[in-house]
Amino acid sequence: MGGRFRGDLDPQVAAFTTSLPFDRRLYRADILGSIAHATMLGRCGIVPAEEADRLVGGLREILREVDAGVLEIQGAEDIHTFVEATLGARVGAAARRLHTARSRNDQVATDLRVYLKAE
Repeated sequence: MGGRFRGDLDPQVAAFTTSLPFDRRLYRADILGSIAHATMLGRCGIVPAEEADRLVGGLREILREVDAGVLEIQGAEDIHTFVEATLGARVGAAARRLHTARSRNDQVATDLRVYLKAE
């Protein structure tokens, strides 16, 4: 648990606040949007090209593993935190750079548009 709270979140509160059961269907859109964003960050020189490449590589790896059923989407509040945590475990601190120049609202709006277009 982070922030100002101590101890674990009550399981009932966690179940009430999680959107992961609904978000699972957005995983592909979320990862593809993040790949595009990381690519832009690198091409514009906002993050070093090596970091952008690590981000893109890690995201592609996550997408392949979820598609193949090797990586199960679980243990997070929503799809965004799942992807962020998984990416962070793979590429380290560079994963935090993925939020540069993109709000969570931007990310959600992009995910929904990409998902709906694919449907």
